[in-house]
Amino acid sequence: MSNFEQLTNEVPQMPLINILVYLIAVALSWWALQEFRFDVLLKRPRSAPAKMLQIFMSIGLGYLVASFFLKYLEWSVGLNGIF
Repeated sequence: MSNFEQLTNEVPQMPLINILVYLIAVALSWWALQEFRFDVLLKRPRSAPAKMLQIFMSIGLGYLVASFFLKYLEWSVGLNGIF
């Protein structure tokens, strides 16, 4: 049984926590990407494909950030078995 499965068994609210962490990370990455100047890189920065690119970038960045924090949580819980 992996550390994540043990954590899920010990904390039944873990799937809800995961969803919230992912949504918060995507929202924060969307907010952070608002400061990025897409008009320098794109031909039509206000077009629908440009907005879709911004959405995909914020989802991808949010996924990476949330995965990092959730993996860190899993590893820190796993350290309890060592000490």
